Parts: sequence; structure tokens; C-alpha cells
Amino acid sequence: MDRVIVTCAITGAVHTPTMSDFLPVTPQQIIDESIAAAAAGAAVIHLHARNPETGEPIGDPDVFARFLPQISQQTDAVLNVTTGGSPAMTVQDRLRAAARFEPEMCSLNMGSINFGFFAAARRITHWKYEWEEAYVKNSDDFIFRNTFRDIAYILETLGASGTKFEHECYDVGHLYNVAHFLDRGLIKEPFLIQMVFGILGGIGADLENLVYMKQTADRLFGREQYSWSVLAAGRSQMPFLTQAALLGGHVRVGLEDSLFIGHGKLATSNAEQVRKAVGIVREMGKEPASPAEARQMLALKGKTCTKF
Repeated sequence: MDRVIVTCAITGAVHTPTMSDFLPVTPQQIIDESIAAAAAGAAVIHLHARNPETGEPIGDPDVFARFLPQISQQTDAVLNVTTGGSPAMTVQDRLRAAARFEPEMCSLNMGSINFGFFAAARRITHWKYEWEEAYVKNSDDFIFRNTFRDIAYILETLGASGTKFEHECYDVGHLYNVAHFLDRGLIKEPFLIQMVFGILGGIGADLENLVYMKQTADRLFGREQYSWSVLAAGRSQMPFLTQAALLGGHVRVGLEDSLFIGHGKLATSNAEQVRKAVGIVREMGKEPASPAEARQMLALKGKTCTKF
């Protein structure tokens, strides 16, 4: 495959404003970062929302409405709306924006895991906002709930609108969950597996795990049924996407997944990470896919079929 889909996850729900001054929080910052990431070569923009005043993750569709139409109007990128939200949200709250806007793509976590990022608190002595410290430290007690009933609810709610999914698999067992829903007819071919590495509570960022996840997916689905992509948290981000691209996969970057561009150096923008990923892809003799190519590869319904 000579075309690699680059996804950029703009802000997420794990990192907090204290951790980086470059983390986009307001709708305008999310708009600007998304447009720049698309211009740098991202075909897919993965989007969460934040409280504009405090930077706290939020599921309010009215906040999504302040940036989704503007990004859609100013780029041709595929807009991927989270249904993961944050581990602190209910499943119903996580789904509100996607259900309202019926995007081309949504993320979908394919199983429940312990989701810990509490270690980051050890490096911080002063917090910008009151909510941050408790949110980060209490993640040692987070269960990121994604039961079979939850997953079916999301698939059934959005499936009728033609929305496709970025099936986020944090461990090998999640691949089997995808196979389960494929057998039930709730997942339609072709589909995208987003393999997630390096989250505490999920599979570790070891090369052997990447190979094993890919081999397991091939065995379960057959190589022609699905596309696959890789994201890795923190310092593993760029090394892992390099390996994924070598193996024929797609890649995901963005400040949701890592705040850094190099060892000990904060990324100043999402676009900076996209440019680095595009450079890696091109060094291998491949090219970043355009939004139109990504839509064709992922069999998406097109931006005119969304509600933003």
C-alpha cells in the first residue's frame, strides 16, 4: 500500500492544560489546530471537546457545534467525533455529540480497561485549574467502561446514519470483541482497527505486541476485510507509527496521544507532529492519503451526509 492515512487527534481527554501550554482548549484553538493539521497532511481529524473556560473534557454537543461546522467548511478532512469522551463520563454523555451530528466517522472503544495516567501528577506541583489535580490523581481508580451492551448501544445508535468507526483496541481481547460484533452484523466491512499501545491498563508499547496484534487481526478478519492503524502514547508515538507504516498500516498522531515532538521537547502544535509523521511516511517511499483517498479506502458516506 503506497497511501497512508494520517489521523490527527487534536486534544483528547487525558492531558490537562497544566501539562502543556500548546494543548488546544477553546473552540477557536481547536479550529485553528485542526485546519493546520489538515494542511500539514492529516486526512482524518479526531475530535474531543473541552470546557472553553477551564479546559476540562466535556461532552456537550453545543460546544462541538462551535467548531465542527467551521472545520468542515475550511478543510476537506474527514471529521471523526469521539464516543470515548473521557473515562469520567457516562456512555450516554459520551454519545451525545456523535448522535446529534452523525459524522462520517466516530471512535469506538472496544472493551473496558483500567485507564491510568496518575503517574503524570508526580511531575506537577502547581496546577492551572482546580479540577486537574483530582482528575489526574484519581485515574488510579478509573475503569474506562465499554461493556458489550455499551458497544452495541453505540453501534446501533449510529449505524443507521451510515457512520463508520475507528475501532480502538487497547489489547488483544478487544480484537475478539470486534469479531463478536462482526458476527452479530453490527460492524460492516470494510472497517478500521485502531491499535492502541502504551496506555497504562492496556497492551504495552513493545514491538512484539504490535506484530502479535496485527497477526491476530489478520487471523480473525482476513487481510482484505479491514484497514488498520496504530497510535502509541507518549514517547512511543513516533517509533511505533514508523513500525506501523513499515508493516503497511496507517498512523495516528496528535496532542491527545503525546504532548512531545522529541525527547523532552514539547510539540508546539498538532501540525508539527503531522509534518513529522508525513516525513517518516515519505522516507519509506509512500505518500499520505488525501481525504478523498481516505474516504474511498474506509468506505465513508461523505461529508455532505453529516449534520454539521
